[in-house]
Amino acid sequence: MGRSYTLKRRAESQAETRRRIVEAAVDLHSTLGPARTTVSMIAEKAGVQRNTFYAHFPDERSMLMACSGHSLERDPLPDAQAWRAVGDPADRLRVGLRAIYDWYERNESLVACVLRDAETHALVAEISALRYGPAMAAWREVLGEKLTDSQQPLLALALSFHTWRTMRRESTLEQASAVALMVRAITEAQGDDG
Repeated sequence: MGRSYTLKRRAESQAETRRRIVEAAVDLHSTLGPARTTVSMIAEKAGVQRNTFYAHFPDERSMLMACSGHSLERDPLPDAQAWRAVGDPADRLRVGLRAIYDWYERNESLVACVLRDAETHALVAEISALRYGPAMAAWREVLGEKLTDSQQPLLALALSFHTWRTMRRESTLEQASAVALMVRAITEAQGDDG
């Protein structure tokens, strides 16, 4: 019984150390970005030595996978499948964009840093595509299901984090107003095909 208790305590301690490292990294990724965060910074913030960091994360890929998994577990991306139940295209857009924009708001700093770094750091781009790509493709599919060819580019614009950020931070629109503006722009474009 003593050995089993000791092994259990050791496993719990290792899990706690791993959690501290991941949380420290996610915090730094939210302020500096993943490409600008060093192992030394993460180790210092987590209160561990570099060798302890490497014992848990032997390479950058394993670290980025753990961090992205942790952040999405903490605040999952909106699930587009729930929006299929909303029959009216304008209402579906309103519900979907509101959920997406609320997620952007809660995760603004991290998303901004990750998107910036993904432009120049191949591994950040790869992990971002892996973690965010399927959900974003589902958003486009479900929200674009009943839209015309003229409306599709406006939907792509509406789904962009950068569009949301421009409306909320540079134009200082309230969240509901930003959603309403995009829904109106998309729905009013429907007569442009032909």
